[in-house]
Formats: sequence, structure tokens, C-alpha cells
Amino acid sequence: MKIAVISDDGTTVSQHFGRAPYYVVVTVEDGKVVNKERRDKAGHHTFAGHDEGHHGSSGPHGYDAGAQARHAGMISNITDCQVLIGGGMGMGAYESLKSRGIETIVTDVSGIDEAVQLHLEGKLPNLMERLH
Repeated sequence: MKIAVISDDGTTVSQHFGRAPYYVVVTVEDGKVVNKERRDKAGHHTFAGHDEGHHGSSGPHGYDAGAQARHAGMISNITDCQVLIGGGMGMGAYESLKSRGIETIVTDVSGIDEAVQLHLEGKLPNLMERLH
């Protein structure tokens, strides 16, 4: 199993999916971490100058066609992962991940190693109220 964690620095869980520049991808075999790698992640910094599709009268965050295309670009580097852990994201990003079969957990646990371990133990809090 591979678990992707969004991160700004490679050690902590980022609070915002779209802004995080990295994924830390953890490979787990037989319940144990066997590999960790950092992968670059497309994000708001990649799409500077594009209409971000943020909150407004057009509906929930991240559902316009442009946002969906940006989400696809952000997710393209983790299609081999089964789980994504993050501290927060828009509902559109969440639905994009879900539609690609990636279980998404939104949590307040800040350390990547701790979050992964708690997930493996079935104890990682999933705080859906952090979706916006």
C-alpha cells in the first residue's frame, strides 16, 4: 500500500492540499513502513494567474471545470497511491481524489510519521469538517 501525505516541508502534514508543494509517499508492506520518498506536487503555485475557482456565487470551492483540470494535474503524481492524508482541502479536490479511488483523510495530526502510524492502527481522526 502507498500513502501520500501533502507537505510543505517533508516532515509535517500541510493544512491545504492546493498550496502544498510536495507529497511524501510512504510505502507500507505487512503493516510496516518500507520506503519514504518525496515527490513534487503541482499546486496553486504552478497555476499562478489562472482563475482559482475559489468560493463565490458559482458554488462550492473547486468544482468549476478549470479547478477540476488543476486537480487532475495535482493528483497525476500519486495515482499509484491508495490513501492521501492532508490537513485540509476544498470539496472539489476531495471529490477528485475520491473519483480516482484514493481514500482521503483530513486530519489535525501534524507529523507525517505519526499520521501514517495512526492510519495503520485505524486511529487517525478524519475531520471532514475541515473540507471547504
